[in-house]
Amino acid sequence: MDTTVVGIDDSQGARAALAWAAKYAAATGSRLRVVHAYPFDISWIDAYAPEIPDWKKRARDAAEQTVNEVVGDVLAPGDREGIETAVVEGHASDVLHDEGENAALVVVGSRGRGGFAGLLLGSVSQRVAQHAACPVVIVPMPHPGEGA
Repeated sequence: MDTTVVGIDDSQGARAALAWAAKYAAATGSRLRVVHAYPFDISWIDAYAPEIPDWKKRARDAAEQTVNEVVGDVLAPGDREGIETAVVEGHASDVLHDEGENAALVVVGSRGRGGFAGLLLGSVSQRVAQHAACPVVIVPMPHPGEGA
């Protein structure tokens, strides 16, 4: 079975991408894999603040909470059956590049949480489109007032 991978964060663009990917996967019978990447480097914590407990676990827990909230916001309970979710440590474009190696399609939103809202494409969507091993769909941002 083919796999459709969708990269998400907690942005409106990610919600639009997830909604599109879920409809596409349902229409084509492909498996839907929802991926959230979280960059986390604890080397400075290990070296300078070893008494700070469980920072890596806290980061992963927050990433898992993001996935659960976004999936819960976008997909109806019946639409969640059979989807895979993955929380992966790393930069989003690198993680989605790796995920695309085994996917039939990668879906991303045109803009994430980055700071340059006026740009048409965010850095992650641009890098994924340039370097993916499979086709990529970039879902545009919803207009103000529109849902995902």
